[in-house]
Amino acid sequence: MTTHAKTALITGASRGLGAALAEQLAATHHIIAVGRTTGALEELDDRIKAAGGEATLAPMDITVDPAMQQLCRSIFDRWGKLDLWVHAAVHAAPLTPASHVNAKDFSKSTDINITATSRLITYVAPLLGATGQAVFFDDPRHGAAFFGSYGATKAAQTALAQSWAAETEKTGPKVRILSPAPMATATRARFYPGEDRSALADPKDEATRLLADILA
Repeated sequence: MTTHAKTALITGASRGLGAALAEQLAATHHIIAVGRTTGALEELDDRIKAAGGEATLAPMDITVDPAMQQLCRSIFDRWGKLDLWVHAAVHAAPLTPASHVNAKDFSKSTDINITATSRLITYVAPLLGATGQAVFFDDPRHGAAFFGSYGATKAAQTALAQSWAAETEKTGPKVRILSPAPMATATRARFYPGEDRSALADPKDEATRLLADILA
């Protein structure tokens, strides 16, 4: 097992693109994997260890503010900094007409996609300092039919990242918003349950493509 000097925090690491990126980044970074599904995180840890990497598992809900504060404090106490933050956590509310949006679904979308992201930026920014990098993922569904909850809150999340990127362009950390190709993930399956998934990108292949840009 190799001990890496660099650290990468992956929020939304349980499945999909977040898990695929965590697994591949483990070749060069110690992974701090955050997700709500303990079993999926343990499976990720097994794959990382089998490849000779190391991970610290944090089975947490990013909307629980004290837990996120404690996590970031623990990262500082153990490593003193972060080299990379990949934010892949998102809530995909069911598709519905704007006139029928469920209040609980909209509240959960707001809590995860906007409020938790905003708080995490304030907690993670000091850990990244001037030399670290934060990575977000765009998914421009705003204004699309039936995507009211997801489209509006995902657009707000992206806007937060864009503002942070503009503010830190000269000072760091480096903030990037990347655009993944359509992938065969559980999130997309919720939106398009009858879709032919054979034409979609594999999250592992997409992770390889995106990492070439992230680590350049």
